[in-house]
Amino acid sequence: MNTRPIPMQISTTQELRELAALGTSGEACDCRLARHQGWDSITDAQWPAAQMRQVADLRKPGVDEPSFEEFHPGRTRYESPDAPIALEYFPVNRSTVWRCAHCGLQVMRYTEFGGYYVDHRVRVLNAALVTDAPHPG
Repeated sequence: MNTRPIPMQISTTQELRELAALGTSGEACDCRLARHQGWDSITDAQWPAAQMRQVADLRKPGVDEPSFEEFHPGRTRYESPDAPIALEYFPVNRSTVWRCAHCGLQVMRYTEFGGYYVDHRVRVLNAALVTDAPHPG
């Protein structure tokens, strides 16, 4: 019998902001995920699977191909640690949220698929960067 809780579906910026506020800094933990402030590649060997639990899904149900449009009104970039976290924009709109069972740090995670590669990416879910943004397009 599976005793793990079902991840919540996040559908509003407010819900994402509230979830983000539950996280910690994670700086003294052996998960070592606190250093991933921008979207960084992480190998399966680096991912601390034994202590991570999926807590939320940021993907909109029923949408097979969410937008690849990014949201950078302050001229940030995809990998910028201060880039906004906007729910309907790439790559947040293709992510799940995971929490470290040891320290409580929460990270967003998604997998980028290319022609010949699979690249897992993570970024700390920072409540201060969760942003209301207009619908893409």
